[in-house]
Amino acid sequence: MDKQRDFVLRTIEERGIKFVRLWFTDVVGQLKSVAIAPAETEGAFAEGIGFDGSAIEGLSRLFESDLLAVPDPSTFQILPWRDDIDPTARMFCDITTPDGEPAVADPRNVLKRSLAKAAERGFTFYTHPEIEFYLLKSSKFGADGPEPVDSAGYFDNVPGGTAHDFRRRSVRMLEDLGISVEFSHHEAGPGQNEIDLRYADALTTADNIMTFRTVVKEVAIEEGVHATFMPKPLANQPGSGMHTHMSLFEGDSNVFYEAGARYQLSQTGRNFMAGLLRHAPEITAVTNQFVNSYKRLWGGGEAPSFVCWGHNNRSALIRVPLYKPGKGTSARVEYRAIDSAANPYLALSLMLAAGLKGIEEGYELAPEAEDDVWALSDSERRALGYNPLPSSLDHALSLMEESELVAETLGEQVFNYVLLNKRQDWREYRAQVTPYELRSNLEIL
Repeated sequence: MDKQRDFVLRTIEERGIKFVRLWFTDVVGQLKSVAIAPAETEGAFAEGIGFDGSAIEGLSRLFESDLLAVPDPSTFQILPWRDDIDPTARMFCDITTPDGEPAVADPRNVLKRSLAKAAERGFTFYTHPEIEFYLLKSSKFGADGPEPVDSAGYFDNVPGGTAHDFRRRSVRMLEDLGISVEFSHHEAGPGQNEIDLRYADALTTADNIMTFRTVVKEVAIEEGVHATFMPKPLANQPGSGMHTHMSLFEGDSNVFYEAGARYQLSQTGRNFMAGLLRHAPEITAVTNQFVNSYKRLWGGGEAPSFVCWGHNNRSALIRVPLYKPGKGTSARVEYRAIDSAANPYLALSLMLAAGLKGIEEGYELAPEAEDDVWALSDSERRALGYNPLPSSLDHALSLMEESELVAETLGEQVFNYVLLNKRQDWREYRAQVTPYELRSNLEIL
């Protein structure tokens, strides 16, 4: 850590950095930022930067509002969208109390706790997100709703098109920030795009997702368009998800891999997947935290609505990809429900906790779903045991409220805040719904 701090301080001086932005997230997953002068960086490493935690969504209660943002030097990067006149860098922060203890409601700390539990069993949790979003001509809209920047579809090549230039610029910027991109392409909806980040440990992935959203928003401003991660901004088009590939490693060995097994998935991998399936309904209020999320889950367009798994079955909640047979490091499972607007720290924490529970308890994996689950009748799905995901945010919160796993993983403060805050979201939505959701949601997400 001392070497990393020294590197940061030396780089700030050598590169003439004028501002250092300290980033962290609230419980909902909104990025927060405070800028400090370069001369204050050493002090921030030693003592943190104090702020009023009660003013941040869910972070602390009024009677314990003093918190500190302590920068993590390993996350230092120079922001490529700031010009050479005022070079700016950023670091993610861990939030602590004045006595140096981790803040229990800091989403980054929630994920660190889950990763520590996995590490006690010798596991490292790796993830790879496929992040979808829409490009709109503006955040403003009229009687016909939001207007996408193009009418292209899945994998379409649009030479000179807005989305083509946008992706190229975004990928370049992400690479400048040290975030490796695996793929980028036009998605199925008009104006919809997908950029896939390369595998990384889960904490790095969560930090990268928060940075990704900021990069996409910044590039959209440069291009004169509006980017939104809203789960379902267009009523008759596919929603935006974040299919997340997961695997557990012991050292350099992928414990999900077993040569000769069906889909090369080990018993540990099957138990992990069984845990995800069993606990999926109760974690959905976090992986899909908005009223609008349920229009995506129940709106078709390959969004999963029922708890089941399959191999090449894109109607299933969990898929077992087999792109590279025989390559042990590539064995993984793909969870398809999570929104690209989820708080990545909390969502990854819960998915890991559910999977570990399946391993610890030896959950048995249900039979594979081989048919299009959407095409089956209700009676056929019931007979096969394909239970539905929650149909609304209110439903999801009711299931979450009864979950010991969610309460233990999130901690009492975050758990209670999510229940209270999201129920208020539901009530407000019911009181003032519009045909295209609340305008403020489209502008924020």
